[in-house]
Amino acid sequence: MSDMTETTPGWLTTDDLEQARARMPILYVEAVPVRVDDSGEVTSVGLLLRIGPDGTVSRTLVSGRVLHHERVRDALLRHLEKDLGPVALPRIPAAPQPFTVAEYFPTQGITPYHDPRQHAVSLAYVVPVTGDCRPRQDALDLVWFSPHEAVSEAVQSEMPGGHGVLLKQALAHVGCMI
Repeated sequence: MSDMTETTPGWLTTDDLEQARARMPILYVEAVPVRVDDSGEVTSVGLLLRIGPDGTVSRTLVSGRVLHHERVRDALLRHLEKDLGPVALPRIPAAPQPFTVAEYFPTQGITPYHDPRQHAVSLAYVVPVTGDCRPRQDALDLVWFSPHEAVSEAVQSEMPGGHGVLLKQALAHVGCMI
């Protein structure tokens, strides 16, 4: 038996991930990208436009798994860069304390958050970005909405799995009166 600990960064194979999802909660980070004015007030919220595996188009937040042996701060930066591009210039909070913890369940109705694939626990952050955001990977587009537009019924109806609820919580957290 070896006394060495495996520290190679990475993740599970697709099959291993499915087995893990069936047996334990998976840790995620979610970020609500915002633009702020000189006084720190949120002026706009960035929402990604994606096509789901079933072909549906939806609006969503920056989101992704935390890898084995990865700090939460590093996971946030990795997913922000992956979804918004390398020059988005996110300002990660000095104290990486989430504004909420969202618990996603495969069974609807336990919490406002639903993910049919798994039980997931997500640490959610509001992250100001100052650079040029260009969606990458599987995002079709990034659209900036005013806080008022972001919580409108039309936009909220395009946000599945409880992301609309999470967005409203984020805006309330930063003092946006909607």
